[in-house]
Amino acid sequence: MNTAPNRRALITGASTGIGRATALAFAKAGFDVALVSRSADKLQALATEIGEIASVQAHSFPIDLGVIDQVQPNITSLLKEFGSADVLVNNAGMGYTGELNQMPLADWCQVIDLNVTSVFQCIQAVLPGMRNNRGGMIINVASIAARQAFPQWGAYGVSKAAVVALSKAISVEERDHGIRVVTILPGAVNTPLWDTDTVQADFDRSGMLTPDLVANAILQTALLPPGAVVEELTIIPSGGAL
Repeated sequence: MNTAPNRRALITGASTGIGRATALAFAKAGFDVALVSRSADKLQALATEIGEIASVQAHSFPIDLGVIDQVQPNITSLLKEFGSADVLVNNAGMGYTGELNQMPLADWCQVIDLNVTSVFQCIQAVLPGMRNNRGGMIINVASIAARQAFPQWGAYGVSKAAVVALSKAISVEERDHGIRVVTILPGAVNTPLWDTDTVQADFDRSGMLTPDLVANAILQTALLPPGAVVEELTIIPSGGAL
């Protein structure tokens, strides 16, 4: 496998699921990693695990990306300590099920804030460093729900469609600065998202993608040489989207 010594990746939602698997995959490939999520204990455990399996730096940064007005200043402060990021993986997000006609406005705002606005704020924070370095990659984790509507998943689908649109807009604005933008659209992935209070769904999780599969796809897009980019990558379980 190609490696990327002396490169730095910032990964949000790093304590569990796709984010955790991505952090491990990037560390094994030689990236120093900045780990962001709300859970300080899980982040520190992950940083310790990375230190045992890879000769890279792993730093944990407990940040609640749901507190929107603090996201950009917190990530900017993180970058001053960690150094400018060569790769940003915007993975943090939440699931939500429920019919749109009965959805409380506060719940709608929570989904949009975390799934879209925090992504935007993280991007704004990393862009000055990437521009200064004349290069970088932003990888946004969306969902096939951005392309296909599923009953009860309306708000989630809207938020992920917004991430796709945001990726396209950032891509055309930043390509002249050497910054590449990737959108990953996974099908159902067996992660703790299904166990959260805001998701009520009963699927056979044994047929879902694993976080490791998605993480490997994310890593491979990041390892492409500067002359190429995978703008969008859809990855679904072989048995169907679920």
